[in-house]
Amino acid sequence: MKILLVCAEHPATFWSGKHLLRLIGKRASSPPLGLLTVAAMLPKSWEKKLVDLNVCGLTDKDILWADYVFVGAMKTQKKSAEKVIMRCKELEAPVVVGGPILETGYEEFTHVTHLLLGEVEETLPEFLRDLSEGRAKRVYQPTSFPSLSASPIPLWSLINPKDYACITVQYSRGCPFNCAFCNIGALFGHKPRLKSPEQFIGELKAIHATGFKGTILIADDNPIGNKKMAKEMLHQLVEWQQQEGHPFEFTSEADITLADDEELMKLMVSAGIRKVFLGLETPNRASLIECDKLQNAGRDMVACVRKMRRNGLTPMSGFIVGFDADDSATFADQMIEFIQKTGIVTAMVGVLQAPPLTPLYERLKKEGRLCGQASGNNTDFYPNFIPKMPVEVLVRGYKRIVETIYSPREYYERIRVFLKEYVSVEKATKKMTVMQVKAFALSMWYIGLMGGLKTSYYYWKTLWFAHSHNPKALPEAVAFLIWGWHFKKIAEDIKKAEGPSRVV
Repeated sequence: MKILLVCAEHPATFWSGKHLLRLIGKRASSPPLGLLTVAAMLPKSWEKKLVDLNVCGLTDKDILWADYVFVGAMKTQKKSAEKVIMRCKELEAPVVVGGPILETGYEEFTHVTHLLLGEVEETLPEFLRDLSEGRAKRVYQPTSFPSLSASPIPLWSLINPKDYACITVQYSRGCPFNCAFCNIGALFGHKPRLKSPEQFIGELKAIHATGFKGTILIADDNPIGNKKMAKEMLHQLVEWQQQEGHPFEFTSEADITLADDEELMKLMVSAGIRKVFLGLETPNRASLIECDKLQNAGRDMVACVRKMRRNGLTPMSGFIVGFDADDSATFADQMIEFIQKTGIVTAMVGVLQAPPLTPLYERLKKEGRLCGQASGNNTDFYPNFIPKMPVEVLVRGYKRIVETIYSPREYYERIRVFLKEYVSVEKATKKMTVMQVKAFALSMWYIGLMGGLKTSYYYWKTLWFAHSHNPKALPEAVAFLIWGWHFKKIAEDIKKAEGPSRVV
């Protein structure tokens, strides 16, 4: 059996990194972890080939070679996935589709031969068994949350790690919280399911064996959902990193309660976790209560962010506007002030969306306010429901927020706040990798010299500030400057975009 695995193309969003890839000499941000996991679950005797459309093109020859084409995608990749499916239909190639793209509305994929819903560790074995017996069904539905012990080491041999800015791994699924706009609890459960420390580090060993060194993204929605078990894993990860000479630096997600646990923060930093993505959402306490983000509502979030920085972590965050409790006259100013005050350099701001399988979706449905499906794209500036404030006020305010926080002055001011507060755990100034040196050199040309007078001014001013005030954090400052180039391009696209269509 010959299997072609196709990863659909990602549009340009906050986290796609499309505008900075040429500066760092990479073709894509990260490899398709789901498809590589699927590949590892297929019979070893089957031939397998992966085409990542973010790295290279898909040819008719590729499709005609395969007995089955497996397409994996998130909702933001839908347009690209649909094009692949139609090409396969024209060439009469059977298609199997799975991934978050099927979380809702899978019935619309009428040209797909087989649909694997839910988590692949449960549905794929049943599909393969039925396929071998000649009775494969069209739709496979999950009935439970599978143990992650059934998840194999991804088949890294199908990719060239040098194509990617970072490699993605997963340690856990599920989240103990029940934020009204989030469907993670419905999709993966509120009780976190974990890989054992041995299993997780075994995956890191497999990545290390490919020769890759650099950033690893822990693609969990909340890897500290079970803090006790997270600490056990981190203790072993610290030991392994020390044995191997610290080949990896990690980026992870976390909830705000991380700031309450000094031991956990120190363990994360010792294990090589440098960046954490938080969901601060909004400075409006009424809006936090409205969306059941109670873990944020009763605390000083700015103080929590500063505490993380003092412990050697670099917080990033998502922010949301468009709650019923948001004041249409002040929400934009409040959000800008809050983001600048936190000093969070990497700030993803989005307009509230109501995905299916969330309490927010059900409430708005009962109120008759839904007007479409959420796209999953964090640059969508029209909500899929009727907001309390006039929609044109919401969109105008959102665009002003994004334009402001990614203008040179405000963006570089947040970098300076970071440099003043960040305590590096490095004993000396960290040496930059070859890739970082190349990226730095290109950034001096594209941003420092060709970026325009205002951008260039703040670029060099920030470099001098980093060199003089926190030289140990110079690599982080350079990385922020490069990411700022990407965010500035995304902000410009959002500003120019018209109508209820996402930026692509």
